[in-house]
Amino acid sequence: MLRVDVEKQLGEFSLSASFSSEGRVTGLFGASGAGKSSLINIIAGLLRPDRGTIVIDGETLDDTASGIHVPAWRRRIGYVFQDARLFPHLDVAQNLDYGRRMNRLAPDRAQHARVIELLDIGTLLDRRPGKLSGGERQRVALGRALLSKPRLLLLDEPLGALDEARKLEILPYLVRLRDEANVPMVYVSHDAAELRQLATQIVMLRQGRVTSFGGVKVLT
Repeated sequence: MLRVDVEKQLGEFSLSASFSSEGRVTGLFGASGAGKSSLINIIAGLLRPDRGTIVIDGETLDDTASGIHVPAWRRRIGYVFQDARLFPHLDVAQNLDYGRRMNRLAPDRAQHARVIELLDIGTLLDRRPGKLSGGERQRVALGRALLSKPRLLLLDEPLGALDEARKLEILPYLVRLRDEANVPMVYVSHDAAELRQLATQIVMLRQGRVTSFGGVKVLT
């Protein structure tokens, strides 16, 4: 369960969003500038709300009235950006292991093998990011986030930088993550077709406000 009720002033832009979701994939849908990325940055702990609360599975991560703000590195939230953000000097195997080591988690061979199989990246392990396609880089970024054992995965337009062929390549892996990884996701997109395939609940944002919330039918 994810509960969000926050306000944030960013220059002349005002964000005010409130929703509760139990969906496997909560889609944040809206045009560019609607406040989608700002909202997930608040959920991630990268931005502090001016007012409000964020609660995940009963744990309060932000509560401005009580002075609670759990720092990003303690939230156990995975984040996959549009540009993958892999470390160019590390090979794929080392990039995958980065999240686990940063979170001081013990090696888990079973999970490691499962994530590699789930994302079909076993043949890429000794390559550097510069030798990967855009779709391969995003699959590695997803694997790195999953291996940090997050309780929530945030995806900020992960297909936004890919051409149509690469989007069609990676979409089935995102569907597999939804159905098999057992990690709830918040998925940001301005592409309604993407969200119809992936999301179980939709938060529609317009000019910093939630205009609709519900199943994928709200996209019609």
